Amino acid sequence: MTYCVGMKLTRGLIFMSDTRTNAGVDNISTFTKMHQWTVPGERVITVLSSGNLATTQAVMSVLDERASAPFDCGTSVLETSTMFRTAELIGERLAATIARHKGEGQTAESTFDAKLIVGGQIAGMPPRLFLVYPEGNFIEASEDTPFLQIGENKYGKPILVRAFDPEMTFAEAVKLLLVSFDSTIKANLSVGAPLDVVWFDNDVLDAIEPRRIEADNPDWLAVSDGWGDALKSAFGSLPDPNLDGLSGR
Repeated sequence: MTYCVGMKLTRGLIFMSDTRTNAGVDNISTFTKMHQWTVPGERVITVLSSGNLATTQAVMSVLDERASAPFDCGTSVLETSTMFRTAELIGERLAATIARHKGEGQTAESTFDAKLIVGGQIAGMPPRLFLVYPEGNFIEASEDTPFLQIGENKYGKPILVRAFDPEMTFAEAVKLLLVSFDSTIKANLSVGAPLDVVWFDNDVLDAIEPRRIEADNPDWLAVSDGWGDALKSAFGSLPDPNLDGLSGR
């Protein structure tokens, strides 16, 4: 399994993903689930992936190949006119890859499925963020839904829902995401470090290289320990429920 989040802030976009893949408790590997294409000053595109590793690697390989030789391999993410068309192109490739693999292999519907988060900005247009489904269709982040998750999302979602603020800084957003990932990792062994994170400001169009956060990163350990202590303190400060027969017991 996996856990990935794309978040739309007033100041820009931020993405975080884990790197664990497993086919059983004794077969755990590390693969990046974050992929990026940049033309400085013209566009920046980030994709996060979850689901069948062979499917997502095949999709990313085709996108990389088209970006390297667009005239020989079809339309590239470096040629799309809008981020909507970028999400559409990636969705088409995802659906085609799943359909081809299903035709060649097992028949279980979910065997080759995958989901993608696609975000970025093209010069002259606002940044946009999409969640692409296995069928190739997609939804877009909005003011009502400013962050998108794929993979094992249920454990880390509550903190995002309660604490997200579109005006937060990137540092605050990283802290929030670390808490969300820490909660997920503690609840589910299929999600694990290291974590990859990248962000970019509106209209800069030149994303930084993804930063890798290892399991022993002191900032992450400080957030994890501090969050655990804060939860215990907050729990202790809550009033006991006043139910018949329960008081003092």
